[in-house]
Amino acid sequence: MSTEKRERQRENRRLRLAADEAAAKQYATRRRVKLIGMAAVAVAAALAVLGFLQQRNNSEPEPAVEPAAESTADPAAEPATESTAGACPAADGSSPRTIDFDGPQPMCIDPEAGYVAVFDTSEGEMRFELTASETPLTVNNFVTLARWGYYDGTLLFRTDPSIDIIQGGSPHTNDNRDPGPGYTIPDEPAFEVDPDTGDLTGPYRYQPGQLVMARSAGQDSASAQIFLTTGPNASRLDGQGTYVVFGQTDDAGLAVAQSIIGLHEPGGPLGGAPSRDVTVRSVTIEET
Repeated sequence: MSTEKRERQRENRRLRLAADEAAAKQYATRRRVKLIGMAAVAVAAALAVLGFLQQRNNSEPEPAVEPAAESTADPAAEPATESTAGACPAADGSSPRTIDFDGPQPMCIDPEAGYVAVFDTSEGEMRFELTASETPLTVNNFVTLARWGYYDGTLLFRTDPSIDIIQGGSPHTNDNRDPGPGYTIPDEPAFEVDPDTGDLTGPYRYQPGQLVMARSAGQDSASAQIFLTTGPNASRLDGQGTYVVFGQTDDAGLAVAQSIIGLHEPGGPLGGAPSRDVTVRSVTIEET
């Protein structure tokens, strides 16, 4: 083979190797650009979702979802471990105190009767007329738990003047992370889902002096925690309308509730708490 031919072959091999190397570098560059672009899109999407959630949190306050600080207070009287399935407590409140159950409460009230819940607290007495005929499932659950002594000795552990509420009803932990009685109850009425946002929407409107079920964001998520409305800022919850209102106090009861929220000290993720322990000594039920 001539020297000239061998030189041409070497030159051709060199050119092919150079071309392959250039192609490899070009592919690697394109891949890096693609990965960087995908990462940028992911970050932008995450920031957009975070911004949306923060905007919702600012515009739609949640009375019962966010975690709160642990309380050092102890629930009153050592409770029984679990109730007998399907049993109603004594109407006079003499049944052993029970805070854990193996299922929802049986129907223990007459929806056509009248019921008043009397909160004896360390700051004064509040009487709430319950709406048994309008919200029988919710009232039955609350009345039955109260007759089991569920709320006795618990704290009103949260105050939030931005939405004018006082929250309580947590015998295990005295904060909003309480596991509850062991079940949840149906929404009353069943709430609709907004097709645009996917959020639940309900018919309730909030004004001072109401007794209301707290809940988390999901359907049928209320169980035992409650809150009391104390002022006009409670209407900020109207956009959700999914916290079931099942009682109303009088002027004297509202004055006690307003004195409790007057003890508010800001702090923590839920907005704050009373400056001293406010204890619900007992909740008794009067039938009228």
